[in-house]
Amino acid sequence: MSATFVGMPAFPEAARNALADAQLRGNLALATRTIRGKRLRVVGELPDWEELRLAGAALKDSALLSLDSSLERLEASLTAAGATVHWASDAAEACSIVASVARDHGVDEVVKVKSMATQEIELNEHLAAEGIAAWETDLAELIVQLGDDLPSHILVPAIHRNRAEIREIFLRRMADVGRPAPADLTDEPVELANAARLHLREKFLRAKVAVSGANFAVADTGTLVVVESEGNGRMCLTLPDVLVSVVGIEKVVPTWQDLEVFLQLLPRSSTGERMNPYTSTWTGVTPGDGPQEVHVVLLDNGRTRALADEVGRQALRCIRCSACLNVCPVYERTGGHAYGSVYPGPIGAILNPLLRGVGESDQLDSLPYASSLCGACFEACPVRIDIPSVLVDLRAKVVDAHRPSAKPEAAAMKAAAWSFGSGSRLGVLERASGVFGGLASRMVRRRSTSGRTALSRLPFAGAWTGARDLPAPPKESFRAWWKRTDGGRR
Repeated sequence: MSATFVGMPAFPEAARNALADAQLRGNLALATRTIRGKRLRVVGELPDWEELRLAGAALKDSALLSLDSSLERLEASLTAAGATVHWASDAAEACSIVASVARDHGVDEVVKVKSMATQEIELNEHLAAEGIAAWETDLAELIVQLGDDLPSHILVPAIHRNRAEIREIFLRRMADVGRPAPADLTDEPVELANAARLHLREKFLRAKVAVSGANFAVADTGTLVVVESEGNGRMCLTLPDVLVSVVGIEKVVPTWQDLEVFLQLLPRSSTGERMNPYTSTWTGVTPGDGPQEVHVVLLDNGRTRALADEVGRQALRCIRCSACLNVCPVYERTGGHAYGSVYPGPIGAILNPLLRGVGESDQLDSLPYASSLCGACFEACPVRIDIPSVLVDLRAKVVDAHRPSAKPEAAAMKAAAWSFGSGSRLGVLERASGVFGGLASRMVRRRSTSGRTALSRLPFAGAWTGARDLPAPPKESFRAWWKRTDGGRR
């Protein structure tokens, strides 16, 4: 199954291909328009929505600025509650930890709650290489997995598929990996959901190990939180004997009270609901209730790199609601695959370069330009991430990363900076330009478009002067004129 974005083309090429797919554009337009409408209605019900946004941003910034102490407190709380805490500096280390837990329990399959972090580290592919099947239980993730496809949206990974395509995928692939779809399956949503429910139930009931992420991790209590709409998460979090949760270190919040703000912001911004149908919280191990062995993998994988970026660190506020995708005119026309990452859309355009760095990949370096800078993403973001500002800052970093000092223009700019950095050096340069001005008068071959004297094509700047007017420098500098005329009074 193909589930890696390695080798994807840069955004301009990928977007051009996506724009040629009329079916894709139709699917995206309908889905994003529907989600936008639902969100606007429920957000409009709250007179203090902007105050909630400000509170969410402030809480996240405070947590990020004290991340070291909050993570230590989280580890202590988790350990006290009976969980085993692992620290993973990168994707390979995190995958190795999860695979080790699965091997220790002799299983050849795990069930999974929808998790962006596990997609980010390509956990499914790593487990498959170890002979362990990872079954996605979220409906949209199941569609993507059965279709040998790639996710294209944070909240609705199969947003690029319509009902007819989903029916075809279920009929063609379900029998290969478990209970087959009914032979008379139609493309009615109720029937498609029921086929998925029956297919997944046998996996839920036999699974001994489950893997999840977490929307939030409360440092004071060691509580992990997952919000979802289908109930598959609740099944994974309660039925298996062993639970492994892969949690990005930026998901920590200091106190239980902080959840009050985020559990109002997240459902309205993501699914357009007042609250999620399922909000699951668990704190370590509870004897006789739920998983009796709990592992928590705290994942860095570039997050400390992003935290060190004074402008870009605000991207770590992200609560993965996908509101920025649903209002973005670029995403709506190109879809998520064009971004070449599990994090698509405006947040992906900043998060991917921040996590992995610029200057190493043409595909990554193209992402900060995948925007019109219209600002709709900032207006929709429930934690007020100023995505346009971060995009502009990243564009500057991309330019700097691709500016070798050996290029002629770079050398010219350095020489200009040296000359203009000192009054005495500038004076010498002005006197030299006067001498050059006299010589230049012999080189004049034409008049400029404004009627002024201009130099002909110069051998050392032919490409530039061939299409532009280069005014001939004056024989007398301003400083010389000022001195000769006593400041212009004579």
